Amino acid sequence: MLRPLITLTGLLLSTAALAARPPLTVDITYLQYQPDRGPVLSNILPEPADSGLRGSELAIKDSNTTGRFLNQRYQLHPYQAASSTVMLDQARQAFTAGQRLFVANMPAAALQQLSNQLGEQALIFNAGSPANALRKSCKSNLLHTLPSRAMLADALGQWLKAKRLQRWLLIRGQQPEDIRYAESIQRAAKRFGAKVVAEKVWSFDTDLRRTAQKELPLFTQGEDYDVVVVADERGDFGEYVPFNTWLPRPVVGTQGLTPVAWHRVVEQWGAAQLQSRFDKLTGRWMTSTDYASWAAVRSIAEAVTRTGSTDSQTLTAYLRGDQFQLAAFKGRKLSFRPWSGQLRQPIPLVHPRALVSQSPQPGFLHPTNELDTLGFDKPEVRCAP
Repeated sequence: MLRPLITLTGLLLSTAALAARPPLTVDITYLQYQPDRGPVLSNILPEPADSGLRGSELAIKDSNTTGRFLNQRYQLHPYQAASSTVMLDQARQAFTAGQRLFVANMPAAALQQLSNQLGEQALIFNAGSPANALRKSCKSNLLHTLPSRAMLADALGQWLKAKRLQRWLLIRGQQPEDIRYAESIQRAAKRFGAKVVAEKVWSFDTDLRRTAQKELPLFTQGEDYDVVVVADERGDFGEYVPFNTWLPRPVVGTQGLTPVAWHRVVEQWGAAQLQSRFDKLTGRWMTSTDYASWAAVRSIAEAVTRTGSTDSQTLTAYLRGDQFQLAAFKGRKLSFRPWSGQLRQPIPLVHPRALVSQSPQPGFLHPTNELDTLGFDKPEVRCAP
């Protein structure tokens, strides 16, 4: 009977120690600016207007569930604006009011301005931009919970390598984000020994809802290929590429088999419970931006719990250090790369109704962490940690 008594005594002492902690109020500012991307010539499902915000709200709720036992209270201060100028002004006002922890859902250029404007006293989480350049910008006040395009392309490239699909036909749109995505695909092809047999640019403004069966087979004629890789982030034409190619080949990329940060079909590792709680809160599915925003707030909460501090620089040092780990429903604990601020994370490969695989793929090794086979490893980022 001695051992249970000792265990119970230790539990009571631990509970008492937690209850004795001084109260902490953690204020987190959520900033959303996503410009109108214009009309799309396909029947795609639009991104919810509150994508990202609702992920932050769920994370606040989760953090307060455990925080009440630790004398911690989390508060979200959301700001949404129709222009970058207004958003930056709102951020400046929040900073002047004493807020130092920010979750940002905005394009790369606006995020760069935000980082420069707030400076080293702020801690900013990028939950909205996949831009590779941000991961190489060496901003010490900036962490990234959304995967970069390089991470997504590498996740796809590993799977294609494992399946021995080595000859790629790359089709891209004309939007700037399509060009950036295609660049990441080209980079992945070089990394994994594949060959892009041709890169074609979709430059038509045709309504493919009526003409896809006629136009896409002709467009995809040419040299033999194993797979069609699509770079069409907005969805102008990519939804109509599967089953309409000249050769009967699989379609991957922004359409077809797609690498994502999160999707409703992810159910392993306790993810079904996260999906259920999100659906109960919002009445819809969790998007990649929701997940990135959720991960940002939960990272803050984990750092506050471990350090006992709300100081932004204390939290930044802990988050970029070796001790930080985030349980995030992806099958392993996640951490931030100190050289780029990118959250290391597995990447699901999905189609609309099922999870196909998750990268890193088996056999892709790394000297320290196989998650660093996705995206920019330390030698590729030329700046101090």
